Amino acid sequence: MNARHDRNPLLMPDFDAPHWRRDFPILQQQVHGKPLVYLDNAATSQKPQAVIAAVAGYYEKLNANVHRGVHQLSELATAAYEGAREKLRRFVNAASLKEIIFVRGATEAINLVAQSYGRGRFQGGDEIILSEMEHHSNIVPWQLLHEQMGAVLKIVPITDAGELEPGAYEKLFTSRTRLVALAHVSNALGSINPVKKMIVHAHQHGVPVLLDGAQAVPHLPVDVRDLDCDFYAFSGHKMFGPTGIGVLYAKEALLAEMPPYQGGGDMIRTVRFTGSTWNELPHKFEAGTPNIAGSIGLGAAVDYLESIGMLSIQNYEQALLEYGTQRLQTVKNLRLVGTARHKAGVLSFVMEGIHPHDIGTIVDQEGVAIRTGHHCAMPVMEHFRIPATARASLAFYNTREDIDALVQALEKVREVFR
Repeated sequence: MNARHDRNPLLMPDFDAPHWRRDFPILQQQVHGKPLVYLDNAATSQKPQAVIAAVAGYYEKLNANVHRGVHQLSELATAAYEGAREKLRRFVNAASLKEIIFVRGATEAINLVAQSYGRGRFQGGDEIILSEMEHHSNIVPWQLLHEQMGAVLKIVPITDAGELEPGAYEKLFTSRTRLVALAHVSNALGSINPVKKMIVHAHQHGVPVLLDGAQAVPHLPVDVRDLDCDFYAFSGHKMFGPTGIGVLYAKEALLAEMPPYQGGGDMIRTVRFTGSTWNELPHKFEAGTPNIAGSIGLGAAVDYLESIGMLSIQNYEQALLEYGTQRLQTVKNLRLVGTARHKAGVLSFVMEGIHPHDIGTIVDQEGVAIRTGHHCAMPVMEHFRIPATARASLAFYNTREDIDALVQALEKVREVFR
């Protein structure tokens, strides 16, 4: 079911999840009189004390606008803000600070590329390749481009295991293909796509590739130069940082040619009523007062993740996924949705005769937080001919005991609907 399914899932890596769990204040509380078991990390992750302190520290000690002031607070705030950009550059191994654009999240990053890169280059009939497993954030911006420019969307189908249909991707390329936009990791299925191989193929056709990395960066090491992707979008709140902040990585040569996405202060060099000129990268794409506290908090999240080690996180979560897969398969009348050979920590499932919303409501009473619904991936649900799934999604602070609590709560669901 998984790339490492032959390994005993009871043998966990030497990783002290309870130690890291203590860094998260929200995980110390009870829900409905029971200890909180938080398994909704694909929707948003919890925040360690270090991130909370970084955000509070900005407002307590540094609160000033950036890039504009010569007074000490402004200079300190600017240093902290740009220092966070350097942390993000290092985290994904971008070649230059000019390639790291702060945005509100992966959604805005993808919209930026669609409107700045796509709208200025595409013509009616030009083609964009997506996959059937995309999040709505990597579908709707391209549909808007279809309405604006007549761009054509071509879709890579998925198998019933939740993998891309073998050979289908390569067959979609034509002389009109202008962009590939793919999820690195599926939020609804957990499938890890073979993006490096897919990028090589696209580049052989002279086609740039955008990756939606929102579900990848919290769970596995990401090196944009090794991948050789042209654009990479991700959100802070899924990687233990604040909400309302994210990053668009893009190759400097592409950003240099792209027009601004928004107009306003700080993205300009000169402004006259007869016309304006633009600031240098990356500021050309950061109009107005940015989310300074969010950026600093995201930088703190990077520091925190690097103190643990992304490879250690990946290995631990892989073992926990295998354990969770085994345990959920013991629940009668439960069917996993998404059984790709290469997966991140997502366990989507349905239970015969029980709506996922009822599952979520009952397990919540047992202190277990999971997600139910279409997960902003309605084409995935249509593929499997279901309205929704229940989804447990993992992070490094989760434990086998959390999985056991979920399974016990699901037995309560079966009792209610027996």
